[in-house]
Parts: sequence; C-alpha cells; structure tokens
Amino acid sequence: MKIVNDYVRLMLFCAGLLLGIQIPALTDQYTKRVDAKLLESSQLLAGFQLTADRYFKGSIEQLILHYKKSSDPVFNQDSQNIQFIYERVQILKAEFAALQGNSLSKAFHVLVRHDNAIMQETLSSYSYVIILDPGAFLWGFACALFLSSFIESLMKLLGLCIFKTKRAS
Repeated sequence: MKIVNDYVRLMLFCAGLLLGIQIPALTDQYTKRVDAKLLESSQLLAGFQLTADRYFKGSIEQLILHYKKSSDPVFNQDSQNIQFIYERVQILKAEFAALQGNSLSKAFHVLVRHDNAIMQETLSSYSYVIILDPGAFLWGFACALFLSSFIESLMKLLGLCIFKTKRAS
C-alpha cells in the first residue's frame, strides 16, 4: 500500500509540474496575440491619425466628431468605424500595459482579468509547450507542490473522517 501511495504522490507532483509549466506558456501566447492585435489595430488607425494630426491637432476624438456632424452619409457612417478602431486600440493598449509587469501579475491578469474574446482565440489555437526558463520551472514546482500537498492533505482528512466514523460505530 505504501508503494501505491508513493506512486500516486509522484504522479500528482508530475501533473502539477506539467500544469504549472503551462502557465508561462499560456501567458506568452496570450501576450503575443494581444501584441499582434494591437499592431494591426494601430496600423488601421494610422491613416486617420495622420488626418487628425493635419486638421485637428492630433485629436482622433475631434476627427470622429467632425465625421459624425457631416451631412454626407458616407462620412457619418465612417465615424462609427473610426470610433470602433480607436476604442479597440485603447482597449488593446490597456491590455498590453497590464501584461508588462512581473510574471506573477501577468499570470494573474491572463488567468483572471483577461479579455474573453482574445482568451478564446488563444485557447482555440493553444499549443502545449514546455518553456525552459527559470520562471517556468518556478511555476511548475510551485503548482506541483501545491497540488500534491493539497490532494494529500485532502486524502488524509478524508481518511481521518472515515477512521473516526468507523471507530464511533
């Protein structure tokens, strides 16, 4: 029975290690996706920014307002498109800024405060990798220790409850 317990403990540790190593990998892939979307959105906005620089002292908001006030339905419709691109760039800049901290704050942001659409895209094309850097090893060992300790404590607690129940009978 002791050997089975040792192997279960080892398997839990290995599972936790592999799970923990995926946290930096997920963070990395999510960050790259945010960066790519920010670059693309910024490129889409660049032409409008040039117009805003030339006629509205660099204010995209004033450019959008000018388009909205236009009696030309084409310009009026384009104001919504520019507004969408501008807001998207602002959201992606904030998302990218949130991913510039230390590995703990990045992981927390990716796991808890992520953009849902970007996370869905990241997960749908996620490739399981093992990043070989000290941070990934730390994440792996921390998760391994936590998972194996948690499960073992839970099992001991369950065993104590069962033992007390049988003893009381």
